[in-house]
Amino acid sequence: MKIKSKILLIAGSDSSGGAGIQADIKTVTSLGSYAMTAITAITSQNTTGVKSIVSVNSREVSKQIEFTAKDIKPDAIKIGMLHSKDVINSVIKSLKMIKAKKIILDPVMVAKGGKKLINDPAIKILKKNLISKVDLITPNIPEAEVLTNSKISNIHDVISAGKHLIKLGVKNVLIKGGHLNSKNVQDVFINKKEIKIFKNKKINTKNSHGTGCTLSSAITTYFSCGKTLKKSCEMAIKYVNHSLRTQPNLGKGHGPINHLNSIQIKKIFR
Repeated sequence: MKIKSKILLIAGSDSSGGAGIQADIKTVTSLGSYAMTAITAITSQNTTGVKSIVSVNSREVSKQIEFTAKDIKPDAIKIGMLHSKDVINSVIKSLKMIKAKKIILDPVMVAKGGKKLINDPAIKILKKNLISKVDLITPNIPEAEVLTNSKISNIHDVISAGKHLIKLGVKNVLIKGGHLNSKNVQDVFINKKEIKIFKNKKINTKNSHGTGCTLSSAITTYFSCGKTLKKSCEMAIKYVNHSLRTQPNLGKGHGPINHLNSIQIKKIFR
């Protein structure tokens, strides 16, 4: 398979492999692109929860971004967990230095098991200085509530939150609707010109660890290959849904999804 594009992934590490930089790499690779990384934090976790988080020094995060991009220029960048305000400021500075284009931000704030992954000062910096500098943000409902200081209970609240984020300077937003209590999942894509709702049947499973990381990485990959943002969101949602349907059922808690669902092995290698 010929490599379609080059993606730089800026995110935290998940030792269990279901989310974070590990999920990002698997997603980008399975969709045919080349993954590079800048690790922002190291977590010790498994499917039952997060045991500990160690933040990587902000200077080292910048070195990873700048030294990697100096050699292999990324076609797009996906940003995930940014654990501290120093790391966020370093990422902003480095992205400007490498003249980054096509940036997707997944504002990771809470792990599936409930562990907070970002502190309040970092959230303020993220909201004030970063969300307006990227092409798309992909918050879930709890993250959208934090970013807009509002309560989201239904699809109308989701749309209102999306519009509020656009007023804050966000260019495009995809609010993931999986946390709403309904039979269908409605993911809402919003910018100044349009509102698009992607409606899919909810897949009831405990094995959904890493869906947000996977979705944003899939969007980044499709976007890097020339698809529009809206089309990239549509295709990435389909990829994640298929990954959920074929989940491998690993671990005792919130297990990972199947990132390899898009890979077809030639008969000669079976």
